[in-house]
Amino acid sequence: MSAGRPLRQLVLTVEENNRLVEWTRRRTTAQALALRARIVLACAQGETNTEVSKRLRVTLRTVGKWRQRFVDRRLDGLLDGPRPGQPRKITDAKVEEVIAMTLERRPREATHWSTRLMAKAAGLNQSAIFRIWQAIGLQPHRAETFKLSTDPLFIDKVRDIVGLYLSPPTHAVVLCVDEKSQIQALDRTQPLLPMSFGIAERRSHDYVRHGTTTLFAALNLATGKVIGELHRRHRSGEFLKFLRTIDQSVPQALDIHLVMDNYGTHKSPTVKAWFARHPRFHLHFTPTSGSWLNLVERWFGLLSERQIKRGSHRSTVELEKAIRDYLAIHNENPKPFVWHKTADEIIASVGRFCARINESVH
Repeated sequence: MSAGRPLRQLVLTVEENNRLVEWTRRRTTAQALALRARIVLACAQGETNTEVSKRLRVTLRTVGKWRQRFVDRRLDGLLDGPRPGQPRKITDAKVEEVIAMTLERRPREATHWSTRLMAKAAGLNQSAIFRIWQAIGLQPHRAETFKLSTDPLFIDKVRDIVGLYLSPPTHAVVLCVDEKSQIQALDRTQPLLPMSFGIAERRSHDYVRHGTTTLFAALNLATGKVIGELHRRHRSGEFLKFLRTIDQSVPQALDIHLVMDNYGTHKSPTVKAWFARHPRFHLHFTPTSGSWLNLVERWFGLLSERQIKRGSHRSTVELEKAIRDYLAIHNENPKPFVWHKTADEIIASVGRFCARINESVH
C-alpha cells in the first residue's frame, strides 16, 4: 500500500505567525483570507491535511492548495492572484480601508454610512462601494433592535420550557397560551386599487378606526391546532372564560401544561384560585422579555401577516369574523411548529451576545 507523496515541511517565522493570527482575528479581514490563514496555522502546528479538513470543514483539496501555495510563495501565496481581463483598479489596501471605515468610523453629517457618503470619504465611486459592501456582507443602512431578559430565573425558565418542547410529558397536552390584544379594525379612507401587470396593490395611507378586539389563543404543541376565543376586553375575567374553554376542549384524562407569560391577568387572585381548584393544569412561565420562547407568538405572526395587516375591516364584528375564518381554515390542516435548539445552545448564544455588547462598550 502506497504511503502517498510526503508533505513538505511548513515552518513559520515569528513575523509570519503574527501576521496570520492578525488576519484570523481582525474584523476587517475578508473571510476567504481569514480561512486560508487558519489553514496554514493549523498545518504549521503539525496537523495533517485530513485533520485540518475535518476541523475547519473544508475539502482536502482546499487544504492542500493553500498549504502548497504558502510553502511556495509564503504570505503572498494566500492573496488572490490576478484575474483575466482588465487589471483591478482598486487595491486590497483600499478595500481594507473602506471596510475599516465602515466598521470603525461614522460620517460627520450622518448616523451611518451611505454609498454616496462613503464614496466621497474614500475617493471611490458609489458602484465600487456597493460591490465592496456586498462582497463582505456589510449593510450600514440596516439596523435591528434587541432586548435581553433581566429575569433572575432566566436560565431555569429556559430549561423548563425548552425541555417541555423537546421532551413533552406523556398523558398530557402542552398548550402555548397568550393574548393578542388591541387588534384594530381599520378601514382605508379610499377604495383599494388592486394589483395589475407591473403595478403593485395600492391603498390609501390614512385609515379610520372601528374599535378593537382581543384574541385569546392556545397552540397545541403536538398537533399545531389552535383553540381561540375573542373578547372585547382584556381582563382576568375574560382569561378565566378562556381557561374554562380550554378545560372543556381537552379530555379530562390528560394533564394540561400551559406555557404563558407573566402578564397580570395570568396571576390575579381569582385566576390563582381557579388553578388551585384544577390541579391538572401545570404552569410554565416564560422569562421577562422572553416572549420569543412562546410558540403561539409565531402563530400570531402568521395571523397578522396573512389576515390582519393588509385587511380592511369596517367594523369590529367584521374583523372578528375574519379572525374566526382564519382560525377555522388553519385548524382544518394544522401543522405544528418544531423547536430545534436546546437550552444549552440558547444560553450559550445569549452569553456570546452579552460578551459582544461588553466588547462594544469597552
